[in-house]
Amino acid sequence: MMTAEGAPKKTDDFFFKLLLVGDGGVGKSSILLKFVGDVFDTRCVATLAVEVKIKTVELNGKEVKLQIWDTAGGEKFSGVSTSCFIRTAGIIMVYDMTNKKSFEHITSNWLQNVQDNTNEDVQKVLLANKCDLYDQRMVSKEKGESFAQENGMRFFESSAKTNINVETAILTLVEDIIEKNPTASLLPK
Repeated sequence: MMTAEGAPKKTDDFFFKLLLVGDGGVGKSSILLKFVGDVFDTRCVATLAVEVKIKTVELNGKEVKLQIWDTAGGEKFSGVSTSCFIRTAGIIMVYDMTNKKSFEHITSNWLQNVQDNTNEDVQKVLLANKCDLYDQRMVSKEKGESFAQENGMRFFESSAKTNINVETAILTLVEDIIEKNPTASLLPK
């Protein structure tokens, strides 16, 4: 639970801030809603700046509170999302596997934005969303896997609509954060 001031209660073992980045329309908000509330809404509206959701999970007997920031994907909001990188422990980079430009923007814009605004301890996951639309695929699984491997991040194909790999990808990211940089927690030591 959070206190009135927004600080984690002492009962949480870990408290991490995660950030969803990627172009508008790739499904970042849908991924967040599926993970936090097991909801998928086809009428999901575009995020205008930043939306923050909190979920507590149990991993390996530890209570982990996650503060997940869903950023707007449009270019006009890039300044807003840049300021969101402060104190971020993990990044979820999302592209739509049916939209080649969204993948190209990950490789040409979003990764650079992440590298410019975080340190090397920040863990990253690359999500190819909308894998339920496999007949409309424009980016091969191999291309996504190769890019992720070259840039030191995990790769998953996901679908917020059919709940494929949403929880798995996020919990794997959190496990990586705890394993590789356990001091990334926002809890006082």
